Amino acid sequence: MNNQELQMLVESISINDFKKPFRHKAFFNARLRTTGGRYMLRSHDIEINRKYFEQFGEAELIGIIKHELCHYHLHLEGKGYRHRDSDFRQLLKQVDAPRFCSTLPDTKKRRVSNRVYIYNCSACGLVYKRKRAINTARYVCGKCRGKLVKIKELTVG
Repeated sequence: MNNQELQMLVESISINDFKKPFRHKAFFNARLRTTGGRYMLRSHDIEINRKYFEQFGEAELIGIIKHELCHYHLHLEGKGYRHRDSDFRQLLKQVDAPRFCSTLPDTKKRRVSNRVYIYNCSACGLVYKRKRAINTARYVCGKCRGKLVKIKELTVG
């Protein structure tokens, strides 16, 4: 499926399920990683993750399009278009759209680091324990603005 076919599919779903026209652009965005689609508030365009269509098929794609069209139509009408709004949840049920899309099986989970970095302020002696390293040339103590010195790096667990 290409962008032109996607555009036609979105327009037909909008007319059939929402009884309202879709007057903006719908296209595939290869940079989307963790989401099935995205509605752009400023341009009113809809971006779709092509991987969902390739891995789950047209049924999942239609569900994602319906979900994004709920955002689209509610936003243009000035109603609650966010996930937590009752207008949004009501419209999702009305058009039988999923609240969340399926998770992609090939997505790599972020590796959890088991390191702890310990820093000491040379001026006031305050000890910082951090999961992420600090650039000591750039950052200073939050209490006294003294110079931070890396004491040690521990591997936990």
